[in-house]
Amino acid sequence: MEKKGNGANLGFENQMWAAADKLRGHMDASEYKHVVLGLIFLKYISDAFQAKHKQLEATMDTDYTDPEDRDEYSAANIFWVPKEARWTNLQANAKQPTIGKLIDDAMMTIEKENPKLKGVLPKDYSRPSLDKYRLGELIDIISKIGLVDDESRSKDVLGRVYEYFLGRFSAAEGKGGGEFYTPQCVVKLLVRMIEPYKGRVFDPCCGSGGMFVQSERFVEEHGGRLGDIAIYGQESNPTTWRLAMMNLAIRGLDADLGGQPSDSFHNDLHKDLRADFVLANPPFNMSDWGGERLREDARWKYGVPPVNNANFAWIQHFIHHLSPTGVAGFVMANGSMSTNTSSEGEIRKNIIEADLVDCMIALPGQLFYTVQIPVCLWFLTRNKKNGKFRDRSRQTLFIDARKMGSLIDRIHKELSDEEIEKIAGNYHAWRGERDSGTYEDVPGFCKSATTDEIKEHGYVLTPGRYVGAAEVEDDGIPFEEKMAELTATLYEQFAEADRLEAIIKRNLEVLGYGE
Repeated sequence: MEKKGNGANLGFENQMWAAADKLRGHMDASEYKHVVLGLIFLKYISDAFQAKHKQLEATMDTDYTDPEDRDEYSAANIFWVPKEARWTNLQANAKQPTIGKLIDDAMMTIEKENPKLKGVLPKDYSRPSLDKYRLGELIDIISKIGLVDDESRSKDVLGRVYEYFLGRFSAAEGKGGGEFYTPQCVVKLLVRMIEPYKGRVFDPCCGSGGMFVQSERFVEEHGGRLGDIAIYGQESNPTTWRLAMMNLAIRGLDADLGGQPSDSFHNDLHKDLRADFVLANPPFNMSDWGGERLREDARWKYGVPPVNNANFAWIQHFIHHLSPTGVAGFVMANGSMSTNTSSEGEIRKNIIEADLVDCMIALPGQLFYTVQIPVCLWFLTRNKKNGKFRDRSRQTLFIDARKMGSLIDRIHKELSDEEIEKIAGNYHAWRGERDSGTYEDVPGFCKSATTDEIKEHGYVLTPGRYVGAAEVEDDGIPFEEKMAELTATLYEQFAEADRLEAIIKRNLEVLGYGE
């Protein structure tokens, strides 16, 4: 039985995929994604509206509340959903041939009533190519999914459903899931490490907006005010951009996503932004990022990135957007820590010598939902002696977390909250934060290394090189005694091997295959 965790599975993938199967043979896979995600959004805001409506109905006689008063909804940061756009209405008409038009009208009405959503929602459900009978079946399936309970909200359901479909459809189309969603435990760790309490938070490849959702939660959990962080993002994929807009709108987050989908390398929509925090999970090892058109760029301060891999273009893009005291935490493919191909080794060396690398973490495999490659986390800081924490000049913390995490199903791992706290706690203690305890190197887990040591290792940043092997606990048995015991066991095994060999030979002779 699969464990229910905060990472990989939502519990209704099978239902969703069953729905996909109904339409798959009749519609292009990429088209189906749009159909499903639009409906899930509609269900989400309609459920939230309905819950509030019910609450207002219950207090009509005592508090004189009016369930049809839209101000009640705005005050609670819930979208106003007109009668004709409510899910109950769509569900009641799911089997009608006009269902496509009803959904389009519902989307248009919601956009009209909620200016934040203008141009964001899909409105092409009435097109003739979309089978209305199967669309009705899809509505029936989505009707069974509850999306407004606290647990669903905390899981960033929209983002994860999107990721699930990306992965499944990529596989169905025979492509590797190139674009994926960041697992919640990885986002949580990034956020817990850099603690974006106050200031500008930037994600230049924001996907479905998961980093922002987690930052918001972190601020709230730590008693901060949501208005203390300003959110900036950019995303090049139009569908993903719209999803991010929907995702943030649902949570009432005000974010500047640049007003349109756009490529961060070729059309930086936040050119002048200097962020206090950069949080990102860029697509790994992008080979077609148009690097040949960007040979001269102000962002390549530490070296011109190769045209066949965008990893170090992303890293320098993040650095470029950091404020003088800014901190960046991002996910990268493991190769970024040791590659020496093209100019990558030289760029990494220059970044290290500029004293920007604060911490490196090697993560366990199998954390990601749709891809299984091992990844690491980079933490860069503009200024290691800014007075906020202790002076860490020419020091870097290495953490090897590869042995952490536990399987939550057959193929997915997840970091527990305790493991996240352990990793982040060590980093905070190392930075010298108040009330974080005293930092100590732990063989096999963490090590504070100097830039000279990193240089001795050829500027390779793989934590395993620095943390060494974990100490084996001393069992108190003297060496001679242990050796005698082991030798005796070995001789017993030799004797047993001889006995078994003799039996096998005898059996072979009986069968006529003796020597």
